[in-house]
Amino acid sequence: MTAPLAVSLGDPAGIAPEVIAESWVRRREMALAPFFVVGGAAVLRAAAATRGIDLPVASISAPGEAASVFGSALPVLGDEDCAPAFGEPTIEGAALALHSLTKATALALSGEAGGVVTGPIAKSKLAAVGFTQPGQTEFLADACGLPHEAAVMMLAGPSLRTVPLTVHEALAAVPGLVTRDLIESKARIVARALARDFGLPSARIAITGLNPHAGEDGRMGTEDRDVIIPAIAALQAEGLAVTGPHPADALFAAHAREGYDVALCMYHDQALIPIKTLDFDQGVNVTLGLPIVRTSPDHGTAFAIAGKGMASAGAMIAAIRMAGECTARRAA
Repeated sequence: MTAPLAVSLGDPAGIAPEVIAESWVRRREMALAPFFVVGGAAVLRAAAATRGIDLPVASISAPGEAASVFGSALPVLGDEDCAPAFGEPTIEGAALALHSLTKATALALSGEAGGVVTGPIAKSKLAAVGFTQPGQTEFLADACGLPHEAAVMMLAGPSLRTVPLTVHEALAAVPGLVTRDLIESKARIVARALARDFGLPSARIAITGLNPHAGEDGRMGTEDRDVIIPAIAALQAEGLAVTGPHPADALFAAHAREGYDVALCMYHDQALIPIKTLDFDQGVNVTLGLPIVRTSPDHGTAFAIAGKGMASAGAMIAAIRMAGECTARRAA
């Protein structure tokens, strides 16, 4: 039996607490692995109440206690909490979010938790309480003692998986950041992770072009010809099932998606627009390349609708389910 999953609360003023609560309510229907939340019992109860849920919460002192109470109550580890204030982020809430993330990650690293599912955070507020990384992916990399580039973001849904080669970079900077080394290293990490965590030992990786029509042999930009094609050739020589460069405007049609398991895209929006168009309510952010399993719903804090009973729990449920599946594969 695998260890329970640790779920970090996210910003308590956002939608994470309510969608975590609903995920527990739907645990049997969605066949979710046992999980516990780090901190925020009062916030979780209040958030659940905004959705008409009378949430039973069980205080636990160690992750190992979660499975025995999971069937009748949502396990919460620790007494850390703050006053519920949905839609109004505070410094106190940011401190709780950072504590929850830090503790959940540490428990996954120690093996006491099978993996970590992270609720969305507000980075501007977290910066005021000592959060120095660009985002949670980089936080996880630091916690695991890895360089940031070793932690690879994959967006996954029922219809599609995508990986952005460059992430939060200005579009004007992207061409200079697209290098053979970066393409090759990320493709290798993706191939290893899909074999280990997703049961795809020979994952088919479609690599997009950077320029329109993949550059048309240099007529619309030279990066595809001079950088991407040599990287693909090197990866193919290693035995990886890599194809491309594919023009991104045609790669995400239904018939095209049948030909690959994951698309390695050159920049943020090239990867995120299709996944959010196709799988917005079920999209999961998975961090590949870590020694621990980490997933997160592929949405933000959504302060504008927090506490109004409007937020879909689909992505959080999908993130918990995927973390459980990946953890089980690693254990096997």
